[in-house]
Amino acid sequence: MGYVKYNIGDKVDFEIVETNGEIIKSEDLKGKWIVLYFYPKDNTPGCTTEAKDFTSLIDEFHKLNAEVIGVSPDSIDKHKKFISKHDLKVKLGSDENKELLEKFGVWQLKKNFGKEYYGVVRTTILIDPEGKIAYLWEKVKVKGHAEDVLNKIKQLQK
Repeated sequence: MGYVKYNIGDKVDFEIVETNGEIIKSEDLKGKWIVLYFYPKDNTPGCTTEAKDFTSLIDEFHKLNAEVIGVSPDSIDKHKKFISKHDLKVKLGSDENKELLEKFGVWQLKKNFGKEYYGVVRTTILIDPEGKIAYLWEKVKVKGHAEDVLNKIKQLQK
């Protein structure tokens, strides 16, 4: 595949601290689909659109037995403000030490206007109920992405 350190069919496990302070463990979500989407920063235009798009479809994801978890390097406090400001219904994980971002290979050197810096490359990983990667979206374009993910789950469940 591309830059992600895993491939379709690979078994993955993860832990991430959610906004309420609880630790989300992939092993606790066995039997569910997991939409693990990595995004750069709370309250930026693309990230806000993506979170709101997933939120607007959250009931549909739940009907398909899917959990949606957004992960960024922002703090829990920033996530709480982001959720409150936009009435988000998705779970948000805080990865301030970038452990999970590096594990999945989405924390990378980026270039913008001639400057180099490290940041999150927008990526979504779909994990099946057995804990294996069912699909990967790399360098995600936000428009229509949440619908694409929802449709992919429907397709894979047939």
